[in-house]
Amino acid sequence: MKKIIFPAFILFLGLISICSHAQTHDQLKLVYDSPAKIWEATLPLGNGRLGMMPDGGVESEKIVLNDITMWSGSVEDALNPEAANYLPIIRQLLKEGKNHDAQKIMYQHFKCKGEGSAHGSGKDAPYGSFQLLGNLLINYHYPSKESVSNYQRELSISDAVARTSFRKGNVDFMREYFVSHEHGVIVIRLQADRKESIAFDVSLSRPERYEVSIKNNKLIMEGQLNDGLNGENGVKYFTKLEIVHKGGKIESNEKSLSLTNADEAFIIVSSSTNMLDADYENTVHNLLTEARIKSFAELKEKHVEKYRDKFNRVELDLGKQDNETPTNLRLSEFQQNDDASFVALYFQFGRYLMISGSRENTLPLNLQGLWANSVQSPWNGDYHLNINVQMNYWPAEVCNLSELHKPLVRFTEKLVPSGTATATTYYDAEGWMAHMMSNPWQFTAPGEHASWGSTITGGAWLCQHVWEHFSFMQDTTYLKRVYPLLKGAADFFLSSMIEEPKNGWLVTAPSSSPENAFFLPDNDQPVYVCMGPTMDVQIVNELFSNLLKASEILQIENETTAQIKEALPKLPPMQISPEGYLQEWMEDYKEYEPQHRHVSHLYGLYPSNQISVHETPDLADAAKQTLERRGDGGTGWSRAWKINFWARLHNGNRAYKLLKSLLEPAINELDTTSSHGAGTYPNLFCAHPPFQIDGNLGGTAGIAEMLIQSQHDYIELLPALPDNWSEGSFKGLRVRGGAEVNAKWHNKKLEEIKVISDFDRTYKLKIPTYISSVNSPQMQVDIKDGIILLDMKKGETVTLMMNE
Repeated sequence: MKKIIFPAFILFLGLISICSHAQTHDQLKLVYDSPAKIWEATLPLGNGRLGMMPDGGVESEKIVLNDITMWSGSVEDALNPEAANYLPIIRQLLKEGKNHDAQKIMYQHFKCKGEGSAHGSGKDAPYGSFQLLGNLLINYHYPSKESVSNYQRELSISDAVARTSFRKGNVDFMREYFVSHEHGVIVIRLQADRKESIAFDVSLSRPERYEVSIKNNKLIMEGQLNDGLNGENGVKYFTKLEIVHKGGKIESNEKSLSLTNADEAFIIVSSSTNMLDADYENTVHNLLTEARIKSFAELKEKHVEKYRDKFNRVELDLGKQDNETPTNLRLSEFQQNDDASFVALYFQFGRYLMISGSRENTLPLNLQGLWANSVQSPWNGDYHLNINVQMNYWPAEVCNLSELHKPLVRFTEKLVPSGTATATTYYDAEGWMAHMMSNPWQFTAPGEHASWGSTITGGAWLCQHVWEHFSFMQDTTYLKRVYPLLKGAADFFLSSMIEEPKNGWLVTAPSSSPENAFFLPDNDQPVYVCMGPTMDVQIVNELFSNLLKASEILQIENETTAQIKEALPKLPPMQISPEGYLQEWMEDYKEYEPQHRHVSHLYGLYPSNQISVHETPDLADAAKQTLERRGDGGTGWSRAWKINFWARLHNGNRAYKLLKSLLEPAINELDTTSSHGAGTYPNLFCAHPPFQIDGNLGGTAGIAEMLIQSQHDYIELLPALPDNWSEGSFKGLRVRGGAEVNAKWHNKKLEEIKVISDFDRTYKLKIPTYISSVNSPQMQVDIKDGIILLDMKKGETVTLMMNE
């Protein structure tokens, strides 16, 4: 196994950095012993608005730059006014069991107007695509032509700083990179342990639609993206780069800046777009001006301090971290050595990605998170509303990053005007809704193909996150603000569902079970369009139930709540097939793809709480059979979802098996031209393939779900602990009702629990059967029917010691 050796110069600088930001737990790092050969091996940095990914090249270095608002496209009229004319015909055909005929009409008439997403290639369509900001290219010049030794590249997720270091000749070089959470700029520092050793050329470019100029020794890149319409409304961007240096001389030509014979330098990049900032050019100037007068030490210190305010809320200890073995080797060796500390690193890497990729006042994480390396991101890098954008935010609450849930909540609120028009145009219904995909331009129409684009519950699934934010934070001011949002979503289903003829159940129609098809009896052609797929029923049930809870808290009684109370008993029940699995559709149809990546009909198991080992054991058994039929394969995000499923079923070893599957190396590093498989890339990005961030964040949520659950009004600790996590502890995970929880265990048995309450509240804590009694220095504790009641005050901490 290859270990990484630090030059003395680098060790000294690293010691200073560590000592100045001391922590009680292990430093968490991704480390590598060579430059990145592919983008999926570069290191992601970001502040929720701007991002970069340096490859750590020695002679030349490519740093991909990102801005979360770099979107082509624009607001368009995608509503098809003739669609509602066909709705009665489609519904009647579905009632008659003529799904193929209904689907044929939908393919022709019940879709968006125009190109829609252009089948995932929409950068030049009005729908648009998320794009890279540009490429920052640095060509280095060295005083020595000698070979390189002691190379290391690392990303510290403990302080959100990346580093590259190596020795060339008899000179040690180090680079540091971060995207400031405090000052809003990108910073790169270049150092050497010998004076006058820093020399380089730097340039900015992108594949299209850019102009480069130099003014007062500042490099400027600007342009306007394609709006897909008349060319006037595309997003405009403005990027400015300045070199701050000690010693040496800067020269410029038309396209690049050069620095020679410097002792030290740092590059500052400021950038913005006009999507959310009308004064974006002045923003760029002001941020750059404010940053350049700071010392590098001050910039870094303030950045690390602000980042760690979020990151340090949670700790997970599953064993001592290995910061010497390259991370790509740890990834490949994990399949054999089951290194539990690597799981802790992966868990915290997911939290790192959320902190680095999301912030309160900008767009939510998309399929790519914040990071893209092309102008045409896969599937447009958009917001898939049939699981993917939601999975991005599964860790937000339980992993103590609640404020980072807000971009998704605000995104949902902004969909309402468009979603109201869509509800009226397609369904002649009240309220608002969204289908399967969206973008920053509030696209809510059906997709261009009904096989995947007709899913009717995209907006309602987003409302689950709106409720979850309240469930964890208990903020009634927030609940009052979002109540109309939840009510509008409920009003849509109350006014659009129909009675199916066989049982008189209220169902959605038309809809589909996301991206999966089935066979009608005596027909060998697959069909997607249906009435009342199980996932729709579960989502509507949850939406209605959550609105009733919100109404009770806010003391609201209105026509909507009355209609919901009348409608809930009329929803179809979840049905178990004679073969023992949970049916995906109202009828026990044969699936077109029995091992399909989506397992939509288990929405009720996770992220919802309608299927439970304790509360609904028969449905839980059916969910197990469903998962056995689906298998453990699938895309990266599909494997992440299955971790959460098995955690909810309290099968820790099976959840762990899926986690190992998610962490399978996605490429052969000896042959980087080979095709990519599902799993994990060298930089720990999730491979769909290609890269999608949902698998990372779904995996992080799954690990948390193995450690703590609170979906049934009680707290349950270590509900799905695998055998090889026999020792460990966590700190700072959150539960519904508004509390933080710490826990420590030995030989797979709880030893100590600490609960910190944010409110005056009584918490229920489910105690494992091996516990005979519990002691606490703060209160008398009694176990009754396996439950402890903790009557706590706001700000109070209670420590519980377990006795077998």
